[in-house]
Amino acid sequence: MEKKNKTTFYLLIIPVLLWLVLLIILPHIDLLISSFQVQDDAGNSKFSLANYLAFFKDKIYWLTFVNTVAYAIGVTFLTFIVAFPVAFYLTKVVSKKYSGFLTLLLLIPLWVGELVTIYGWMIILGDHGVINEFLKYIGVIDKPIHLLYTDFSMIIGLLYMSVLFMIVPIMSTLDSLDNSLIEAASDLGASKWDIFTKIVIPYSMPGITSGSIIVFMLVIGDYVAPDILGGKSSLWFTEQIYNEFLSTFNWNEGAAFGFLLLIISSAIVWVALKLSGQKLERVGQ
Repeated sequence: MEKKNKTTFYLLIIPVLLWLVLLIILPHIDLLISSFQVQDDAGNSKFSLANYLAFFKDKIYWLTFVNTVAYAIGVTFLTFIVAFPVAFYLTKVVSKKYSGFLTLLLLIPLWVGELVTIYGWMIILGDHGVINEFLKYIGVIDKPIHLLYTDFSMIIGLLYMSVLFMIVPIMSTLDSLDNSLIEAASDLGASKWDIFTKIVIPYSMPGITSGSIIVFMLVIGDYVAPDILGGKSSLWFTEQIYNEFLSTFNWNEGAAFGFLLLIISSAIVWVALKLSGQKLERVGQ
């Protein structure tokens, strides 16, 4: 029996390890080595920090990164504002009979690819899209409002694509919250605001933190929504990385920028955990 369990374990773990090593670890090691290389006049590669220093020397690079971080934090906060009431309603208000069905409806956007979803928002937000045509029909506007290819449309796209990743962790945490705690606080005269701020929010902090980390990392590393919905006026760091790889074919600098994105965004998450008093091992519990 023990031998059978070991065989099953190895059959399950080996594909996972192969996937991690071949598709994640080895490519990242190759990119890391590439990020420290530059070409000399003879075309030979040599070790250098020039690719990383270029990020700090050229103002457009680090300003774009700061802009990306600011928007990512803002979208993460907006996602929490939208997601928390939904998660609370599905776990504490609606009956279990309908909760599963409503949760399934929330998962439908994941069945459609991000690119298709983004083009759907282009139809909605376009000058002759659903919103503008409806506003003209009811007489609110005479000419279309320019919504597409703006920061607004970019934020809407990022918010829509990431809100589910905030809802699920919060639902997981709230589901274990004993309703008797809320009832007892209400019986003792606590206001709804006190119950919300002193019981519900503190209890759900691991889920909120987990969702915030996921959403922040997804948003800061997204490329499709900023590039398509934000248009040419959007400043997003992943577009800079794309340009380094596929426009200027400077793979060394593109690799360096990619690792800078990973390192700095991870540092921001670490600082946020320290400021919030949350521990990484408790996140998502």
